[in-house]
Amino acid sequence: MALEAELADFFARRSAIVFSTGYMGNLGVIASLAGPDDIVLLDADCHASIYDACKLGGAQVIRFRHNDAADLERRMRRLGERARNALILVEGIYSMLGDQAPLREIVEIKQRLGGYLLVDEAHSVGVLGAHGRGLAEELGVEAEVDIVTGTFSKSLGAIGGFAASHHQDMDLLRYASRPYIFTASPSPSAIASVRAALQTMRSRPELRERLWSNARRLYRGLDALGYRLGPQPSPIVPVLLGSPEEGVAFWENLIERGVYVNLVPPLATPGGQALVRCSVSAAHTPEQIERIIQAFAALRTSAGKALAGA
Repeated sequence: MALEAELADFFARRSAIVFSTGYMGNLGVIASLAGPDDIVLLDADCHASIYDACKLGGAQVIRFRHNDAADLERRMRRLGERARNALILVEGIYSMLGDQAPLREIVEIKQRLGGYLLVDEAHSVGVLGAHGRGLAEELGVEAEVDIVTGTFSKSLGAIGGFAASHHQDMDLLRYASRPYIFTASPSPSAIASVRAALQTMRSRPELRERLWSNARRLYRGLDALGYRLGPQPSPIVPVLLGSPEEGVAFWENLIERGVYVNLVPPLATPGGQALVRCSVSAAHTPEQIERIIQAFAALRTSAGKALAGA
């Protein structure tokens, strides 16, 4: 209860609910809000937990092209009056390419055509906004976001998830959400660590500045080497490769050079190509970022160029 009160205060929302994982948070909130008679419009690159939540709830799902607000508007206009009760689902920062949702444009569409807006700020909490509340704060559109969801497993370094909202009936989700009712509560140690991390995040904005310094340094360094990256700098720096075999070989070469990154196969990536995902933190030193860049540079040899798709 203390953590929920602190999260509500942090996000400047009326109330918050804590879930055992971020995945369960999306599953519980979205599946409870949107049932068989409802319509969900979601960005094509949304996280698997969002897709699974839509399946669990049984709502009609309409995908719009990734970060394409015009495509969202076209699809909403086809719904006519039904658009006024539709649920729009986007993410603050997308987990594979590290790009940001066009949230101002989406909010403007919502204001004209109706609907409810849920933003998953899993990768943008502690990263964007003057207080670290995410993309909605960064762009000044928090008042138009009906529900914020997220996870503790990124900036807060623990296990669990949350949902926060101004809606006066938010607490009803506790009783309507099967993933909330029929699972174990988070452990006391996880809750305690999140409370401490949240306090640190609020009281030390310099960590966010250091995070962005590291992210931009790595992005610029890999871009200068000629690698294919995500469309904009972010603490998620994906390096786009080719086939799964090329991805595995590249990943193993990095490990041999002392650099661990996440290898992501085509089933989980946009465009059906393998990628390695670098996740930058405020704890990385400038020297470590330089070592990472040099490891990637070492693979830009004649043999490494083939692996990198150059």
